[in-house]
Formats: sequence, structure tokens, C-alpha cells
Amino acid sequence: MQPEAMLEQVINIAVEAGQTIRAIYETGTFEREIKSDNTPVTSADLAAHEIITAKLQQLTPSIPVLSEEDTNIPLSERQTWQRYWLVDPLDGTGEFIAGSGDFSVIIALVEHNRPIMGVVYAPMTQTCYYAIAGLGAYKRDQQGEVRIQSRQLQPTTPQSLVIATSRRQQPQTVLSLFAADMQLELVTLGGAALKSCLVAEGKADCYIRVGPTGEWDTGAAQIIIEEAGGELMDLNLQPLSYNEREGFENPNFIVVGCPSLAWGDLLQGS
Repeated sequence: MQPEAMLEQVINIAVEAGQTIRAIYETGTFEREIKSDNTPVTSADLAAHEIITAKLQQLTPSIPVLSEEDTNIPLSERQTWQRYWLVDPLDGTGEFIAGSGDFSVIIALVEHNRPIMGVVYAPMTQTCYYAIAGLGAYKRDQQGEVRIQSRQLQPTTPQSLVIATSRRQQPQTVLSLFAADMQLELVTLGGAALKSCLVAEGKADCYIRVGPTGEWDTGAAQIIIEEAGGELMDLNLQPLSYNEREGFENPNFIVVGCPSLAWGDLLQGS
């Protein structure tokens, strides 16, 4: 089955999981634990995981599912997968716990170690970003649906940039990566995927993540930003890898709206 034939069903799965998360969020009653990697997980994460896994297995029984909440699958098995679903049932668990509302459901389809379809759904705003390789990136909300494009700047070195950052990250951590004479405007938002989508729709020029993330945090975001005209790379400006290592942790990475800029020079602090 081609990605475009599955898209609406995958969006519906993300929305269903998102509605469950929202219902739990609005009651304010949920269980919380700390996983072995020292990151939080809640009953909302697990409920969304169960919904997404079951629905994807029903939709495509022959395509494996790799979810953040079920990663006990060795590389020796995973490396045989030509296609698989890469899922973060609740991206922004910290934001969920803190009550900011900035969290999302992430579903990506990876083929030959590259994301080819991605869906990011934000339950609290009922906003969905999605993309399919070669078919563009889109944003769907209560006002309708539009094709999105990242902001393309002049090839000369810009004097100012709009940077998407996390509420839970010290701004200086990001600011120190840029040349001292740059004028930087910060836009704060929760969840790695939502900040990447902010770049994809041209509301920020870049997003830098310094700190641990997993492949499930970037799979859908990568194809969305690429189809919008941007790129997602590590801080050495190299592509991220998927399903090629025993572990799943990403390096620090940057999402850029305008790949033609000399990011290596702009990021001289890195």
C-alpha cells in the first residue's frame, strides 16, 4: 500500500490517540513514572501507545511498529525491516505534566532507513501537520488545510534569525552556539516535533535541540521539514540515521528552514 493511500487513516489514528491524551489531560488525573533512561512516562503516553499500535497493526499487518514505549527489539531483528512505523505516542511528556498543552502525537513511516511519510497532531489545538515524500507538506486545522513552506532567506549571511526554543531549556544554551554578532529572536514552544513544524511553516528560521531525543522524535518532523523546503541535521550538518544502530538516541540536531544559508559559519559556537 502506497503512503498516500494510507494517509487519512494514519491521521485518523493520530487524532484518536490525541483525543484520548486530551481527555486524560483535561481531567488532570494520570499516573506518572520515571523510565530507565530517566525520562517521564504517563498513563496518557501508554494509552496512546496502545491505540496507535493496535490501529497500525490492523491497517498494515505486515509493517512492524517501533514505538518509544516498546523499544525492546534488537537491531538484528530491526535491520531486516524494509518498512516500519516509527511512533512517539506523546511527544512532550514534560509539557503534558507541566500543563502547558504543547504536546503532540507523532507517526512516521520509514522506508529503507529514511522517513517517507510523517504525521504530527497537536490535540489541544486540533492542528495536524503531515507530509509524504515528493508530495509536499501541509497543515490542517479548524480553518482548513494549506500547503506549508519554510522561510527562504537571502543567500547573504543574515543579521537576524528567529529561533524556536523550549520553555525548559536555558536560552543561553542555544544562543551560545551562534556567532556573537547575530541578532536572535526566540520563540518558545513545547515538544520537539511542534518546534520543527514551526520552522516548516515559516514561523521560525531554525530550531536547535541540545539534549537527548530519540529517533521517534524526529522521524515525522524530518519528512515534514524536508517537504517544506528545509532540512534536519546534526550539528555537524550531517543527516540523522534511522534504524542503523542498536540504540535510538539522536545526536544534538538542528532544523533549518533555509538550507542554502552557511549554517556552518552561523553555528561557529558549536
